[in-house]
Amino acid sequence: MFQRIELAEAVKIIIENVKQIDEKETVGIMDSLKRISAQDVVATIDNPPFDRSPLDGYALIAENTVGASRENPVVCEVIGKIFAGDASDLTLKPGQAVRIMTGAMMPKGANCVIRQEDTDYGDAVVKIYTALKPYQNYCYRGEDYKKGTKLISAGEKLNFVHLALLASMGTPIVNVFSQPKVALLVTGEELYPPGLSLDQGKIYNSNLFFIAARLKELSINPVYLQQCGDDVDIVTEKMKQALAVADLVITTGGVSVGEKDIFHDVLPKLAVDRKFWKVNLKPGTPAMFSTLENKAILNLSGNPFAALTTFELLARPALGKMARDQSILTKETTGVLESGFSRKSEVKRFVRGIYEDGRVKLPAGGHASGMLASLKDCNCLIEIEAGKNSVKAGETVKVILL
Repeated sequence: MFQRIELAEAVKIIIENVKQIDEKETVGIMDSLKRISAQDVVATIDNPPFDRSPLDGYALIAENTVGASRENPVVCEVIGKIFAGDASDLTLKPGQAVRIMTGAMMPKGANCVIRQEDTDYGDAVVKIYTALKPYQNYCYRGEDYKKGTKLISAGEKLNFVHLALLASMGTPIVNVFSQPKVALLVTGEELYPPGLSLDQGKIYNSNLFFIAARLKELSINPVYLQQCGDDVDIVTEKMKQALAVADLVITTGGVSVGEKDIFHDVLPKLAVDRKFWKVNLKPGTPAMFSTLENKAILNLSGNPFAALTTFELLARPALGKMARDQSILTKETTGVLESGFSRKSEVKRFVRGIYEDGRVKLPAGGHASGMLASLKDCNCLIEIEAGKNSVKAGETVKVILL
């Protein structure tokens, strides 16, 4: 097991040891949003499947409208009416028109549509006030896409447009890659679930909701959510349960060097392969990573901001690979710091911040790892390189977007 490794090395070890999910499943298109397509999707029909009108008006023959104006209208016999959804077998002859609505099938023989505002809205006969060109205001069969066109490639993350494309060709289901199964176990005798009255020395368990909600924001639905104390045997049993259902188990608490940091006793009982413990960063130094066969275990600090920081820096790269989803990976940019940060950083340090339009500022309130309130409006982590005594206002800093 490596100890006190650099962040880049920790990420490398994690990426090398997590498994990309190869399993696939078939889901209804309404349930496929933000999933990764496991198939190329090829159009099974032309869309639209027939020539149609793009507006409300009259379908007619363009050549019949030559010279039409309000002073000298062309008069056509109206032989019928077609609404969207109607099947039409009407055929136009010279001097005839059909009342037609937006999206309706074009009648045979018609090669244009005049908008109703350029007519007298006639029923039996209609006066045409404007000349049209052939195929003006005319939607062709297959003008959106032709049968056989590849609309979606395997590996694309499905968004609302993908779902609409699938629906537009009548496809009710799609093959997607299965999502990583993630378990979350939060430990600590001091933790009470929300809803109970606090006894002395106790605090409410925010980490379970903090990390579970973050997973959901990344389109990962946890399959196992548990809270327990610091009993080695109980935690070992909870870990066995989590490993039985999950590809990745994330824990918070119990990884430092105190008497209650029980994962140093729990993990050997599980016969895991511990890859590293402690990363040269703050907060979250005691992060630990292990594997068991094809499962991965990421143990994070119990302080909320330390847990979030190491989740963003270590868990997201793992999840991005497992889920085949590049959007899960963190995005980096730079910003000009509006106010200084004076704490010495012997190792790489990450500070909560608010990024906007190339500028980044520190939130009001404290920066201690156990503080949540000042994190509420933050949207980034500010990276401060090891060895810096301070960062001054006006300096350009690296920013990791949340």
